[in-house]
Amino acid sequence: MNDDSSIVRLAAILRGEAERSRPGDRLPSSRELMRRHGVSPVTVSRAIAQLTAEGRIVTRPGSGAFVAPARGYAAEAPDLSWQTVALGDRVVDDSAIAGLLARPADGVIPLTGGYLTPDLRPMKALSAAAARAVRRPESWSLPPLNGIAGLRRWFASEAGGAATPDDVLVASGGQAGLTHAFRSLAAPGEPVLVETPTYPGALAAAKAAGLRPTAVPIDQDGVRPDLLAEAFAVTGARVFLCQPTLHNPTGATLTPERRQQVLAVARAAGAFVIEDDYARYLGDGPAPPSLGSMDTHGTVVHIISLSKISAPSMRVAGVVAHGPAAHRLRASQVVESFFVARPLQETALEFVTSPGWRRHLAAVRQEIAARQEALLTGLARHVPEAEVHLRPRGGLHAWLRLPQGTDEAAVVEAAQRRGVTVSPGRIYYPSEPPGARLRVTHIAATGLAELDEGIRRLGAAFRDQTGSPAGWQERRGHP
Repeated sequence: MNDDSSIVRLAAILRGEAERSRPGDRLPSSRELMRRHGVSPVTVSRAIAQLTAEGRIVTRPGSGAFVAPARGYAAEAPDLSWQTVALGDRVVDDSAIAGLLARPADGVIPLTGGYLTPDLRPMKALSAAAARAVRRPESWSLPPLNGIAGLRRWFASEAGGAATPDDVLVASGGQAGLTHAFRSLAAPGEPVLVETPTYPGALAAAKAAGLRPTAVPIDQDGVRPDLLAEAFAVTGARVFLCQPTLHNPTGATLTPERRQQVLAVARAAGAFVIEDDYARYLGDGPAPPSLGSMDTHGTVVHIISLSKISAPSMRVAGVVAHGPAAHRLRASQVVESFFVARPLQETALEFVTSPGWRRHLAAVRQEIAARQEALLTGLARHVPEAEVHLRPRGGLHAWLRLPQGTDEAAVVEAAQRRGVTVSPGRIYYPSEPPGARLRVTHIAATGLAELDEGIRRLGAAFRDQTGSPAGWQERRGHP
């Protein structure tokens, strides 16, 4: 008999016997197993060794083999502690982003998030666009590495200025565009200037690229050019990230004069500006001229995303850049993921060139206006203690300053207990925040009634934590 098959057969017999016995029962001796099954001492030894390795039996020298103590079987929990040493301190922190993307539990009202609620998504138009796209045989072939020509033409037209289709890279959403830009424009260890507060996903992407985010203060008109110039001079940074239109989280929009000043400051510093134009289609009217459309020196890398205005899984964005920077961006995507799936690109092109696109934009803008009014009115009624930074001209959020001494984390936790989620302000700062802040979103609630109930719960949570009385006199924040 083949020795290996004898070992397998005997191990199976012993395994079954161990399963039928009680923990601590003694198995037959090696001599008895040899006699009973007609096998050699080596076969017995190896079969017992195999079951010992499986944790099914234990051996005691001079006493024999015994059924192992009972345990919730799935062999011993693996010890993964060695990975801590092997991985070192290269940490990618996804906690802030994961929290924003998490789906609320049943009965919890979301006053956070950044995507249209399902009822506002153009599902029929997207489904029709996808059906048309996937029927074309070329949809399943290799696309141009920088994106299909029609979609690049459309993004170039949207970007305006001197942008041409050859300047456009189709990327897998705005977050991917940011990641490619950080990796392409700066080297690990270098500083990158960011508005403060700013989008947590940008902070995470910058840190994952090994960069050091450095804060540049903003006010109600956006980033302050004088402080931006000072930050470039002090840090030696060569990249500045900004959201000049409906800034997340404050809602500020950079004035035309400041847009010119920001470009001048960046050119003087020999630096790039990454323009995250995430809210291009979320305003109460036509978007102001982008920094990219005003740029004639290749200073701006302009990112236009479709995810916010359509659906979360429409992970398509146009990244507009010029010169060697454009080549580096394309190389980053090719090395990381080759290209964006062609069926998704074809679907996006079908959608944005259909009559339904403009109808969808108009419907979303109308809904945003109604929800924003309901949000600000509800905050004044139910959470009068919170000061609204400004009344944005569109967008999805309100930025709240809580009274001095308020425990921000405790308010967020109290809100969760009350059945409503809000975003803590600390995740929007690259360093220590100046005080307690909250970002409150109107777009994730199913409708105006749920939105108002969510704000009412937030007010109750605030009173739970601070002990302030209900029914304070209504007051409004900054205009």
